[in-house]
Amino acid sequence: MRHKAVYRKDLQGLSRVRAKEAKALLDAGMDDGAYYLAGYAVECALKACIAKATRRHEFPDKQFAAECFKHDLGVLVKLAELEESRRTLMKSNSGFNKNWNIVSSWSEQSRYRRHDNASAAALVEAIMERRNGILSWLRRYW
Repeated sequence: MRHKAVYRKDLQGLSRVRAKEAKALLDAGMDDGAYYLAGYAVECALKACIAKATRRHEFPDKQFAAECFKHDLGVLVKLAELEESRRTLMKSNSGFNKNWNIVSSWSEQSRYRRHDNASAAALVEAIMERRNGILSWLRRYW
């Protein structure tokens, strides 16, 4: 049985859609869903960055491939080879530093938790902020 591949372009599109959905849910007062989807927008963007570095016809290392399916943003940053870029930006850009600290608290487990409007709004802003937002940073690499 052949599995349907997920392409970098698909992941980029999903990242954009999840960010818009998160904003729409936030605006509708649905803070739990906004928080959860905002994190997935970042996850999809990171996976698009990883996909960019994947070579066609290359058979990936099993452990690397398994790690790519995790929902841990810190692990995905490392797999995307963006750890140095992230650290450099955190040292030189207080806005990015603040935003990454907000985003890094997201986990897949957040779907099982309630989130107030302030935390959901902070996460959506941290990913979508034009100048220092996490998605702006990741789009440079995807």
